[in-house]
Amino acid sequence: MNEVVITRHNNLIDPTLSIWGWEIPVYLFLGGLVGGMMLISGYFILTGRTKNTLCSCYRIPIIGIFAISLGMFLLFLDLEHKLYVWNLYLNFMWKSPMSWGAWILIIIYPILLLNITLRLPENVGIKLPKLNEISLKIQRNPFITKLIGALSMVFGGLLGAYTAILLSNFSARPAWNSPMLWTLFITSGLSSAAALVHLVGKDPEERHLLAKADNGFLIAEIIIIILMIIGFVSSSQVHIDAARLILSGPFAASFWVFVVFIGIIIPFIIQIFSVNNKIPHTNIAPIMVLFGGLILRFIVVYAGQYSQWPRNVFINF
Repeated sequence: MNEVVITRHNNLIDPTLSIWGWEIPVYLFLGGLVGGMMLISGYFILTGRTKNTLCSCYRIPIIGIFAISLGMFLLFLDLEHKLYVWNLYLNFMWKSPMSWGAWILIIIYPILLLNITLRLPENVGIKLPKLNEISLKIQRNPFITKLIGALSMVFGGLLGAYTAILLSNFSARPAWNSPMLWTLFITSGLSSAAALVHLVGKDPEERHLLAKADNGFLIAEIIIIILMIIGFVSSSQVHIDAARLILSGPFAASFWVFVVFIGIIIPFIIQIFSVNNKIPHTNIAPIMVLFGGLILRFIVVYAGQYSQWPRNVFINF
C-alpha cells in the first residue's frame, strides 16, 4: 500500500495557470446579451408593440443572430478537441449543463428567425415572395405572434441563466459557487440588452422606456452584487477568500472602477437625469453599461479560476 500525499497549497492559485482565455468571457457576455435582447423582444411582442413599425423587436433578432454566432465561434475556438463538438448533439444528458447549453444555443436560431418573419425587411420581401407570404400570414395570426413572443422570452431566459449555471457547476471554484450567480448574469444581460437596444432604437418613446428599465436593472444588479458578497463573507473560509479577490485582492480595482462605477453607478446617474428630462438622452450611458457588463464576465471568469479549495488530500492505493 502506497500513500500519496498531495501537499497543501494556498487556496489561491497562480493566475498564469488559467484554463480559459478571453474567448469564454466574451462568449458569456454575448450569450447574456442575446438572452436579454430576446427577453426584451418577447416582451415587446406580447405587449402589442409590433404595431409600431419602429419597434426594436424587428431589429433585435437580426443583431441577435450575428451576436450568438460570434459567441459560438469563440466557444468553438476555445475547445481543445474541436473535431468532436458534434458529439454534444448525438446525446442529451439532462444532468449536464453543457448538454443543455448546446441544445439551447441551437434552438435559439429558429426562434430568432421566427422573430425576423414578423416583419421582413422590404428588400428581402421583394426578393423572396414566398417567405414574405409566410410573414404576412404570421402577422395576421395573433396566436402565432404571441407564441413567438413567449418562446423568445422563455429561451432568452434559459440562455441567460445557462451562461451562469455553466460556471456555478464547477463547485471546485469557490468564486463561482454562488446560487445567485445566475440572477446576476440574467440581470446584467438584461441591462446590457436594454443599453444596446437603446443605442439602435429609432423610437424616442421606446428609448425613454428602455432607459427607465435599465435603471431598474442597474439597481437590481448592484443589490445582487452586495448580496453575493455578503453570502461569501458569511460562509466558509474559501468563500471569504474568494470575496477578498474583489474586495481587496488582485481584481478589486478593476471590479470597483470598471464594473461598479463605470458600468453601473455613473450610467445610472446619467440616465436618471435623462429620463426626468433634465438632460437629453445620450449614448454615453448605454456604452458604459455594455463595457461594464463585458468586464464583469472577465472578472467573474478569471476570479473563479484564481480561487480553489485547499489541496489537503490523502489518497491511499
